[in-house]
Amino acid sequence: MKVNITGKNFNTYQKLQDTVEKKFDKLSKFFSDEIVANIVLSKERGKDKIEATINAKGAVFRAEEVTQDIHEGIDIVIDKLSSQMSKFKGKLRKRYNDNKALKFEYLPEMDEEVEEVRVVRSKKFQLTPMSVDEAILEMEMLSHDFFVFLDMETDSVNVVYKRKDGNYGLLETTY
Repeated sequence: MKVNITGKNFNTYQKLQDTVEKKFDKLSKFFSDEIVANIVLSKERGKDKIEATINAKGAVFRAEEVTQDIHEGIDIVIDKLSSQMSKFKGKLRKRYNDNKALKFEYLPEMDEEVEEVRVVRSKKFQLTPMSVDEAILEMEMLSHDFFVFLDMETDSVNVVYKRKDGNYGLLETTY
C-alpha cells in the first residue's frame, strides 16, 4: 500500500510518518491491487486531526478523528477503516452467495456480529424549488442535520447539511 501523508498546519516528522506507514501497512493485506491511502494530518482548535481515505476498486473507505494525541487518533482511524472493510466484505459475500473470489478475500473477520442494516422508517415529501439559503433556513427551523431540496437555479435535487464545525455543506447532484 502506498501512503501519501499531507500536513495542514501540522509539522510531520520522520518518526510520525514511519508510524503512520507502518500502521496503514497492516491494511494493505486486504487488497490485491496497489492501493493508495491518502492521509491528512492537521491541527483543529488545538487538537490533532487525522483524515484517511482509501480508494479501492468499487469502494471508498474513509475515516477521520480529532484527538489530543495524534498516535491515539491513528489507532482509532485504523480501527474504523478495518470495521468498514469487514462490513463491506460481508455485503460482498452476501451478494455473491459466498463466492470465494471476492475482492477483499484477506480481510480479517470481526469478532462481533455485523448487524443487518434495514430501513425502519420511510417518508415521502414534496420537493419545493428554493435557494440554498432558503434550504438552510428550513433545515434550521426543523432542527434537522440535513435537508433535501430542489435547487431553483440548477433545477436539480440537492442536500444541505450541518457540519461538525458549525458551518454548512452542500451536496449537488448531476446526471
